[in-house]
Amino acid sequence: MFEITAFPALVDTCEFVYMYHIMARTLLKSSLFGLFVLIAAVLAPAVSQSAELLMYERAGCVWCARWDRDVGPIYGKTDEAKMLPLRRINIDQPAGAGVELTAPVHFTPTFVVSDHGREVGRITGYINDDAFWGLLGVLLKKIEPRPVPSPS
Repeated sequence: MFEITAFPALVDTCEFVYMYHIMARTLLKSSLFGLFVLIAAVLAPAVSQSAELLMYERAGCVWCARWDRDVGPIYGKTDEAKMLPLRRINIDQPAGAGVELTAPVHFTPTFVVSDHGREVGRITGYINDDAFWGLLGVLLKKIEPRPVPSPS
């Protein structure tokens, strides 16, 4: 539909203003996304400094699959998982875990307990769930206790 107006310059001005409004919204969205990425990058080292359980695994590892079957479904529901959240690392990928290891990891599965970005101890291999929980309990005792906030 073609509209005739007595003020053709006003139509051009409105289109111009609308175009800059859309560009400003796009720029704002991009800036907010960039800010989110920047905050995530700044906070990532703080997250990696907390205690965690690193599971080094590789595709086709029979013992990794057995751990997944025996322990995997319940690990996230345990007290150990609250103290040591699980982070899986593919041993065949070149990216590092951001943790200072005492020795390279060669076998899978290898479970490394890290605290403040440093290895506290490790469990190499998986036999059964009883052995895993027992060895993990020993490693948990090596972690520095966190200060408990006092109720105010």
